[in-house]
Amino acid sequence: MTTPSEITEILNRPLSQELLARDITRLAYVAKDGTPRNVPIGFSWNGTEIVMCTAKNAPKLAHLRQNPAVALTIDTEVHPPKILFIRGRAELDVTDTIPDEYLEMNSTYQMTPEQRVEWEAGVRSLYDEGMVRIVVTPTWAKLIDFETTLPSAVEELIQRQAEGQASDSEGQGT
Repeated sequence: MTTPSEITEILNRPLSQELLARDITRLAYVAKDGTPRNVPIGFSWNGTEIVMCTAKNAPKLAHLRQNPAVALTIDTEVHPPKILFIRGRAELDVTDTIPDEYLEMNSTYQMTPEQRVEWEAGVRSLYDEGMVRIVVTPTWAKLIDFETTLPSAVEELIQRQAEGQASDSEGQGT
């Protein structure tokens, strides 16, 4: 288990902050039929919560109401990858407006000021009845950079390899 202070320490690392400033996360949840789902979705980080926004009629909302346990992955597209894993519970906040987070999370897209005005007008027209904020407070986090942190299975293999080499060298001394 990860303690709240360990989660905070992980999320405050410079690399975590860099990943939390990205545009897209992968939201994993369990569907009503018990099978997993994983969808890319825009997000914003407010310092304590991941906020994602979606249409009020999005199928994932029914699944999240039934089982709010989620996992998020935010990563890079380069090698070696930098990966931030977060787990938590989704809280659904139905709004009658376009949440500020939705407009902010899309602010990094390359648009001229004129394109931005046109895009916002389209968003306000499409979501005229509002949206749903999916808010996740992290209850677990892990950062993998393949330099200072590795997946636990890889760490275990390296440990086994080191122990095997140590016992081999001990056996050669007799």
